Amino acid sequence: METLPISAESFKVGFIGAGKMAESIARGVVASGMLPPNRISTAVHSNLNRRQVFESFGVNVFSSSEEVVKESDVVIFSVKPQVVKKAITEVRSRLSKDKVLVSVAAGIKLKDLQEWSGQDRFIRVMPNTPAAVGEAASVMSLGTAATEEDGALVAKLFGSVGKILRADEKMFDAVTGLSGSGPAYIFLAIEALADGGVAAGLPRELALGLASQTVLGAATMVSKTGKHPGVLKDDVTSPGGTTIAGVHELEKGSFRATLMNAVVAAAKRSRELSQS
Repeated sequence: METLPISAESFKVGFIGAGKMAESIARGVVASGMLPPNRISTAVHSNLNRRQVFESFGVNVFSSSEEVVKESDVVIFSVKPQVVKKAITEVRSRLSKDKVLVSVAAGIKLKDLQEWSGQDRFIRVMPNTPAAVGEAASVMSLGTAATEEDGALVAKLFGSVGKILRADEKMFDAVTGLSGSGPAYIFLAIEALADGGVAAGLPRELALGLASQTVLGAATMVSKTGKHPGVLKDDVTSPGGTTIAGVHELEKGSFRATLMNAVVAAAKRSRELSQS
């Protein structure tokens, strides 16, 4: 039978899992005006605090995951990788080909998601933690029965909390190494820049504010100008100046190679975890 399209005007979204990622996506969807909160639901079994968080911005909170699935056209499994199989199998009898299923669990392949659910209309999304502030870098891959329309709908949902790109699932370990783990690398860099500022004589608060804004500004220049980062670096390194002196120290410390190695190591670890 033909897969029924999801109505963009009336569809409902349900989250299996009521953690920080589900909250970030739900808040982003509501803030963007894509959906009113009464068309979003989740289930909270015992944690009163999580129930209050979702109810505070109008989301429907049920007592069971089965109720969430029953009420939803798009079901997003937003749980830890080690419990995603249990979460899916618990609601398997409620799933159907008329629902678009989405997983944000790191390292869990589409073939496993489809096998556990008995459904092929699945989309895998790899977001990252800046979703909490509306600046996620997400990547998605479509399952065998997911349509282009399904992909566009899910891209719009996740686009409310940042940017979403599309890639073949075989690239997801590398995606994890770069954008999934990448925020931690940048947090380290910001901390180190701030420490450098303190070492050079700045008060801690001023140093941290300058470091974080400098990273934000540099990233914005790359994304908005379309210029290669190397060109932007050259634009600010005048002959015999302060910046080239600093860049020279970074090169002596293998700064670029260390970042490259971090991405490759994290990608390798992701591959190991997905095979275990």
